[in-house]
Formats: sequence, structure tokens, C-alpha cells
Amino acid sequence: MRGIHTRLLHLTTTVPSYKYATEEMMELFPCKLQDEVRESILNLGVSTRYFANPIDFSQESELRPSRGDPAADVCADACNQALERLSLGPKDIDYLIVTYDASSFLCPGLSNLLVHKLGFPPHIKHVSIQGMACTAFTSALQLSADHLARFPNSYILISLSGVNSNWFCDQVRGLKSVMGIKKIQALKDDEKRRWELRKWIATIEALLFGDGAACAIATDERESPQVTDIVHVTNIGKPNYLAGFARLTGLTGPFRFGFHSYLDKSIPKLGIQYTSAVLERLFEGKTSRFKNKVKKWAMHTGSRRILDSTAEYYGIDHGGVKESYEVLANYGNLAGASLPFILEKIMSGGEVSHGDYGVILGYGWGFSAGAALIKF
Repeated sequence: MRGIHTRLLHLTTTVPSYKYATEEMMELFPCKLQDEVRESILNLGVSTRYFANPIDFSQESELRPSRGDPAADVCADACNQALERLSLGPKDIDYLIVTYDASSFLCPGLSNLLVHKLGFPPHIKHVSIQGMACTAFTSALQLSADHLARFPNSYILISLSGVNSNWFCDQVRGLKSVMGIKKIQALKDDEKRRWELRKWIATIEALLFGDGAACAIATDERESPQVTDIVHVTNIGKPNYLAGFARLTGLTGPFRFGFHSYLDKSIPKLGIQYTSAVLERLFEGKTSRFKNKVKKWAMHTGSRRILDSTAEYYGIDHGGVKESYEVLANYGNLAGASLPFILEKIMSGGEVSHGDYGVILGYGWGFSAGAALIKF
């Protein structure tokens, strides 16, 4: 979308209280991890991460659902901090946009819960965006731009949840063994290979993702970083969404459901294809030298390998993308909350000046990519 004037007044990030180092989590894992599996985990580039609940991989009994929702609690904390920083109250906000992937409730959506938690009037305009994963931030910015085009001088609160650990940690609870990827690939039995691969993926996800939430307050009326262009692309090839997904599956017996997630080895290659498509559109009409004016890249923290391959492909030096590596190392993959975490780090780091440009870039499950151009 061209010609928009969404300005980001403030970004706040927050994490829950339970902190774990990667080595600590591997020791807590329900089974002894082979050296090859440990090496794969260490190569993810994550040193520490935070969780909304204490980790207990060994518990095999069924968990009883709690009355509350950890995602709502962490998001409310980030939102309250942002409102307080700008001396704004619930009645000052005209539109609440909430993005998330996991919540204790399939229905109602997370925005319904936050309306109450944040003390917003019951008639406030609000929307829940579920399942946009890594492109959630750019999608929320697009909704903000659409709203401001119709209702200028209004305030929009964007809440972004990356609280997904229950998904990923629960699926490895009680595992008895995990094979290394090379041994899995050598298996002759197709069914056994699929099962062992599923266990390996679940292990990687449990040690890759962390919990956190971010809040952005957007308007068009104050001097602050301006989002000038937003571009999205989804499913260039119709089956591409099968390269990365999370789904609920029915199990035998009443009231029983399972969680199944998948990461395909084609994701880094698809990432280049999809980001190329959005960046080509983002830079359309700009001079060939404009890309060199981009000082910072807020690039989604898929994993260290994904960051390495993407930065290398586009010729971005480490200084231009270092904040993405830092967020990955300190917090893990935060899904849709990762981009605002990175952008907040860029904006508070003192390395950008008035008039500098940055690119917000995310891709992943969907299969989708989103990019936005921001002028500091």
C-alpha cells in the first residue's frame, strides 16, 4: 500500500518471568539427547528464552486447562506499559488490533479478552488476527493504515503475542527417544522415518521458540517513525503452506485432540523466493541506489541458519541485521512478536538518525512474507 502515513509513537516489549538457558532446557528434556541432536539445537542460535509457565517436559498426565490465559496476561503487561509511557488511557484508544497464534481459548479471540483486561470501553473497535505467525506485525500495520485513512488523528493499539510455548513444549512431554536427522534420513521404513522426523521437529521447536509480547501505538499526527510502504505475498505456489504449519487433529475417543506441527527443509529456499517477491514490490519505483540507503533490517528470527542465508543472499552486512541475531539469542523465536522486538531494539540502540530508512521483513508459516519500509 502506497502513500500511507502510519507513525509508530511507541514500542514496548515484555517477557514472562521464567527464564531458561538452552543447556538447562536440554538437561530438563524427558530423554537423553544424542550428540547430533544437541548440535542441531545449539546451531539454532538461541542462548536463553522466557516462558509463561515453568517447564516440565517429564509430566505425562493430562493437563487441566487453567481459567486464565498466559498470552492475555503477558500482552496486557506490554500494553499497560505502553499506555503509561505515553500518558494515554483506555478511552484514548480508537482501535485495538491483537495478533496471536496460540491462546487458551480457540474462541473467543484474544482481543475479546484484552478489551476486559485493559479496561477498554465495551464498544471499542477491536479485531483478533490469529495464525499470521511471522508476518503478523506487517499485517497489523496494514490494518492500522486502512483505519487511519478513514479515521485520521486516531490512536491504534497493536498487541502482538508470541506466547506459544504450550504448543511446542507439550508435544515433547514424555518422549523416550529422539534420533538425529542423519540417522532419520537413513531409515528405510517410511512410516518409522515420518514418526522419527516428527519427534525431531517437535524437539527443535521446543528448544527454538520462546514467549514474549509487544505493544505498538500508532497514529498519524505526531512526529515519529513513519511506515511508508507495506507489501504482502501469500502462497505463490498453492501447496506452499504445507512447508510449515500447526494444526489440531482429532484423536480416538471423545474430547481428545492432538497438536501436529511441521517444518520442511524447503523453508529457507521458500523464504528467499517469498522475500524476493515482497522486496521487489517494496522497492518498486525507487532508484537502484535506494537499497543502499537502508541502514537497518528488522528480519524475523526464524533461526540462525535462516538469518545467515537471508542476509547473505541480499548482501546485508552484520551491522545492518545484528539486532535480529541478538533477539534470537536472548529470546528465541518469538513468532509474530519477533519483528517488534527487533524494531524496538533498533529504535533504542542509538544507531539510526533522522531520515534513515529501515526494512521490516518477515516470512514463514502461511506460507507468506511481509515487508514494510520505515523512515526514522
